[in-house]
Amino acid sequence: MRKYFSALTILMVILSSCSKENKAKESKKDFIVTIQTTYGDMKVILYDETPLHKENFLELARSGQYDSTIWHRVIENFMIQGGGIDMKNGTNDDKKIDAEIVKGFYHHKGALAAARQGDQVNPKKKSSWCQFYIVQGEVYDSAQLKSMETQMTDRKKGQLFGEVIRRPENADILSAGQEFQREGNRQKVDSLTQIVMGIVERELGPIGFSEEQFKAYSTVGGSPHLDNEYTVFGKVIEGLDVIDRIAAVDKGRGDKPKIDIYIKMSVEELPKKKITKMYGYEYSKSEK
Repeated sequence: MRKYFSALTILMVILSSCSKENKAKESKKDFIVTIQTTYGDMKVILYDETPLHKENFLELARSGQYDSTIWHRVIENFMIQGGGIDMKNGTNDDKKIDAEIVKGFYHHKGALAAARQGDQVNPKKKSSWCQFYIVQGEVYDSAQLKSMETQMTDRKKGQLFGEVIRRPENADILSAGQEFQREGNRQKVDSLTQIVMGIVERELGPIGFSEEQFKAYSTVGGSPHLDNEYTVFGKVIEGLDVIDRIAAVDKGRGDKPKIDIYIKMSVEELPKKKITKMYGYEYSKSEK
């Protein structure tokens, strides 16, 4: 019996070791997805840090479900949106993917991100299971970026103010504020507002662009107002000029190109070292 358990233990160790070895081998490889269009091809890399989106995108690309979809929403100096499998099939599939908004993955030109419904009906910012967009954006100067930072801070303060005032522990402040407002006592309303804003300021944390974001948005460009609102799960590593050509086509109603631009995808597995050598892509925890 002891020999049996000893052999079983050894077998389990060997299997565990093999499993770890296989995972290590797998981690040394990655996938390049080629998005073919009549305006040229784009090659994209998908981030390991957004595994749900990466696996889903690869599955749809490999299975050919993205083939024969179109770029159905194109806005110059903003983005090109496609991947409407639901539209191609005439279905209203409400499947969603949990948000994977990773600090350091932002909306520079060439960023690949998931489309989604607005916050009103989708407060958790869950992604469409199929529709995606690729950022074109535009180049901003320092003054414009500083102004955006101010707007971002004010918007976040407003959101956090609403969250703080609705917390159960602040029910007395909310009740008193509503009573003072009914009485028209502006001075006391302002006093309570300052108390809540004090809490907001303490909890707010740093808001603004990192040095790398600032550099990217002032050189290659992008759409910074989308940062931290949508899941960025990859980027174009070859074919940025294709984005410009598609974005410049004539559009009709709903920003849909007047002539359909079809999509076809293929997936290639390569060693990560080879991808780095071929495309200069560096693997890291973020795009910082």
